[in-house]
Amino acid sequence: MVDVLIVGAGPIGLNCGIVAKQNGLSHLILDKGVLVNSVFNFPVNMTFFSTSNLLEIGNIPFVSVNDKPTRREAMEYFRRVREQFDLQVNYFENVVNIEKKAGIFQVTSSKKTYRARNVVLATGFYGLPYKMNVKGEDLPKVKHYYDEPHYYIGQKVLVVGAANSACDAAIETYYKNAEVTMAIRGDEISERVKYWMRPNILNRIKEGSIKAYFNTTVEEIKPDSVILNTPDGKVTIENDFVLAMTGYRPDYSFFEKIGLEFQDDEYRTPVLNDDTLETNIPGLYLAGVAAAGLKTSKFFIENTRIHAGMIMDSIQRVEVDG
Repeated sequence: MVDVLIVGAGPIGLNCGIVAKQNGLSHLILDKGVLVNSVFNFPVNMTFFSTSNLLEIGNIPFVSVNDKPTRREAMEYFRRVREQFDLQVNYFENVVNIEKKAGIFQVTSSKKTYRARNVVLATGFYGLPYKMNVKGEDLPKVKHYYDEPHYYIGQKVLVVGAANSACDAAIETYYKNAEVTMAIRGDEISERVKYWMRPNILNRIKEGSIKAYFNTTVEEIKPDSVILNTPDGKVTIENDFVLAMTGYRPDYSFFEKIGLEFQDDEYRTPVLNDDTLETNIPGLYLAGVAAAGLKTSKFFIENTRIHAGMIMDSIQRVEVDG
């Protein structure tokens, strides 16, 4: 039995563990992957948009070489935070069900079942990519996560998308002498692209170094080519790899399975108490970007660090009232 079981060992899940411990609450954190699994799956050469001080948790200073830290620096920082607070984290343990019986949560993972008085879902949204739902998407050459550019040297690469991940992938593979094409659903590169990257990708497109098809979708993916739906009709291009940087979404099938309710809006926002982040299930809370539903650009690490305090204050009040 623990006071708080936290699902997700990302920055916000870790922060929930820290604040639980500071409030004298026993805790356990479960994650289906590694520590800060979403950060681990970022591109190897990625630089954060935020400065390091905005990513700090537990009042532990985050010192980075430059203003904006790298993926590698962030992983090392959160590893040190976990050790500093001796947080109890189980890795590679996927939570498959949560039920409440007689006021106690039964949390079933891929390994065992735990009992908890309260549960915090800090699962983020990086685990499930948006699928294009086109023929050939299951081919091995299609990747929904981009790691690093060396793999694509001398290859014909199609990048699908126009946000940060897509632009990162396009620029980096281009610099490794890949032949890069972009398929962009809208009519421009996203305005949210990092300010130091956006001029670069626009200039590469303008000069023709990277071929971009705007207002375009993927029709079909074949072993050695891709068919695109463009404003001028179908276009077939030779292709070795497709990097589908189409974004990610929360695991709604899991949310529905455990009984969460959602608002009737376009973002499928979970029903929450705005002051406590408690869901329609008493004692079950959402923290971090999971609380925003499909509006994944609403929350980030820097503006959800307060969630841990809101949740633990609520749990403490319930304990006192009880």
